[in-house]
Amino acid sequence: MAINKAILLVGGKGTRLQPLTNTVPKPMIRIAGKPVTEHQIVKARDAGVKEIVLATSYLAEVFEPYFGDGSAYGVKLQYAIELSPLGTGGAIANAAASLNLSENESVFIFNGDVLSGHDLNAQAELHQTQNADVTLHLTTVADARAYGCVPIDNAGRVSEFLEKMDQPKANTINAGCYIFSSRAIQSIPQNTVVSVERETFPALLNSGRPIFGFEDSRYWIDMGTPHAMIKASRDLILNPSISSATPEIKGGALLESNVRIDPTADASQGSYIASGTEIGPRVKVHGSIIAENVVIEEDSRVENCFIAPGARVKSGSILENQVFGF
Repeated sequence: MAINKAILLVGGKGTRLQPLTNTVPKPMIRIAGKPVTEHQIVKARDAGVKEIVLATSYLAEVFEPYFGDGSAYGVKLQYAIELSPLGTGGAIANAAASLNLSENESVFIFNGDVLSGHDLNAQAELHQTQNADVTLHLTTVADARAYGCVPIDNAGRVSEFLEKMDQPKANTINAGCYIFSSRAIQSIPQNTVVSVERETFPALLNSGRPIFGFEDSRYWIDMGTPHAMIKASRDLILNPSISSATPEIKGGALLESNVRIDPTADASQGSYIASGTEIGPRVKVHGSIIAENVVIEEDSRVENCFIAPGARVKSGSILENQVFGF
């Protein structure tokens, strides 16, 4: 049976992304011109998903006016609002109630701050072949000390879930995209704060339930910090094939409508320039996100930065690797 339902976990407050998230939830921050959630919806749709629930909490009211019923994306969208945050597990249980899952059905789960180029259909094939309760996307990192690691055996079965440690047992880490069987979802209590990473997964493992890891180390980024957001936007503009939601790119930058850019200025290296922005003579904007209605005065240089909506960069400024204008 094809997996045609998904849950997107988009309720997080994004405290590590402040001040970007003071007025915008992190999944709605624009990456290469589109909200992170839009990239995820399109990825799920391209893999055959027909029905998606957005599990919302923080600033929940901003999602539905943008995405509507999902018809513009070729999917059916629903919204499950948590009046108080329920954790990853509680959010999954709350959202799954809207999906009417059958006894043998499974569902994709996406963390709302991750972008990945991995193969969803191959992940689903492993899940179904092994009749798994949960199948996690795992990516390989050079140094897993900053993450918890997930060792697997030769058949791909998860053997442990380990917290951060100085000498990790494996360099495979949880990449934030799961497939849950309906029976695994039923194991999560309703209306309760639950962490799948710290509670659900270890409990299933301790009960001998089949949990598998799908290894795929194509493009992956956890956008938990402003600089990771900037990098993700730059990566997608320079390599649009990562996400089919990325608009057409010309000249190494993505410029929205109504951008005024002086002929002597250079906006390139994966920059995103939002509408209403004015870029003056001899300005260089490289690898940056420039929000709407920004003014960058002459002879300035902006490298790998996020410039806040309505900000003004004074003549001759040099900004590097920073969030500016909040």
